[in-house]
Amino acid sequence: MSGTGRRARPGRRWEWPTLVVAVAIYGGWIALTWGHRAIPAPVLALAGGWLIAWHGSLQHEVIHRHPTGRRAIDDAIGFPPLALWLPYAIYRRSHLAHHRSSWITHPVADPESRYLESDAGAAGIVARLQGTLILRLLLGPAIAIGSLVIAELRRVRQHPIAVARDWLPHLAGCALVVAWLASNDFGLVRYLLLFVYPGTALSLLRSFAEHHAEARSPGHAVTVQRGGLWGLLFLNNHLHAAHHERPGLSWYRLPAFQRRRATRTSNAAEPSYRSYGEIARRFAFRRHHILVHPGARAE
Repeated sequence: MSGTGRRARPGRRWEWPTLVVAVAIYGGWIALTWGHRAIPAPVLALAGGWLIAWHGSLQHEVIHRHPTGRRAIDDAIGFPPLALWLPYAIYRRSHLAHHRSSWITHPVADPESRYLESDAGAAGIVARLQGTLILRLLLGPAIAIGSLVIAELRRVRQHPIAVARDWLPHLAGCALVVAWLASNDFGLVRYLLLFVYPGTALSLLRSFAEHHAEARSPGHAVTVQRGGLWGLLFLNNHLHAAHHERPGLSWYRLPAFQRRRATRTSNAAEPSYRSYGEIARRFAFRRHHILVHPGARAE
């Protein structure tokens, strides 16, 4: 895989489209949580879920050194834990390792792989519970949060200092978020149900069909050709093959790059879908991929 981004150069301009998105997310979140009493719960869930998923897309963008190319500033923009459950430091480390992997999708080489080495035991049960798109949206957020908690409880026994380094700043940020919610009489459970759960589900929609495993090749990133409104929500990460080819390219430049690369990329060489609607029609009640990675089976 190519590098995760370029270093900031003297005179490099700040990327204003990304800064506008950041202002919209944080401003929208403050407005919604402050004025939540006047908003019907279904509307609040739609808007709150959108903002949490959009914030996850923003975090993905800043991990790749946007919008300033200066890590301290970019990390500060992405750090606030609006979703509460995933520390930015853990997401950053995992995602950069995913891009450095020589075999994306492989369950050993890629920390973000959805595939398994074996479908036996609890791991196989958990994978089946979110194998279809419907189950992934309904159960996936709870599974993702539970899996992180279990993994971190295991890690704390071996690397307590590293875990503290990841979690203490995150918990301090969470305390500020919860204090703001409390000051506006927005109950934590209500926030989890109306903001965090639907927002995490939307993010899991993006990653549901994002990669395609191969038995003896490094695997493929998948392209969703027409993102529509989802393209804004996911900051054009639906053009995932283009993102993997140029991970340092800002989100608003990806469509033009995708159009250029489409002229040199064979349709047969790269898995793609026309839209998220096609993914929903094909995989709402049918599993998208086999559980066990074909490379693991060959091994």
